[in-house]
Amino acid sequence: MARLKEKYETEIVPRLRERFKITNPMAVPRLKKIVVNMGIGEALENKGRIDAAVGDISAITGQKPVVTLARQSIAGFKLRAGNPIGVKVTLRRAIMYEFLDRLVSIALPRIRDFRGVNPESFDGHGNYSLGISEQSVFPEVNVDKMEFVQGMDVTFVFSGKSDERSRELLREFGMPFAR
Repeated sequence: MARLKEKYETEIVPRLRERFKITNPMAVPRLKKIVVNMGIGEALENKGRIDAAVGDISAITGQKPVVTLARQSIAGFKLRAGNPIGVKVTLRRAIMYEFLDRLVSIALPRIRDFRGVNPESFDGHGNYSLGISEQSVFPEVNVDKMEFVQGMDVTFVFSGKSDERSRELLREFGMPFAR
């Protein structure tokens, strides 16, 4: 069992139930999925960037990503509908908790001049998004073989509908929020 999943079930759920006065155990907010997205605008000129991004995301998450395609054509960007423009992966269950554990304990502290993540990046429905400026903060990515520096978006989707409850759950998981 993943370390954070075990911690969630044994320590975090009782604390959240006590703090928010939740009587129904199914009403306790839980992490449903994590979506990791890497948008690659330069893929239009260099088709190899998609393959490199697939390799990087696969190494980081441990799961094969899906190549995302443009939905509409934009002449100003020389973009046609159906062109590959990014990769994304949806993590659930044990893999999701393993990724969250590596993100919080290894990757985020490796970011240069890191002072914490923005505590206000909730969407109003309890979901949280954060951006990472480069994929090299993850130890799974070999910096010597890395072809390009690319940022990524990480979105946490929660079962609860409250930003406050989701923020507290992330804080219990060890997410380093800026003060």
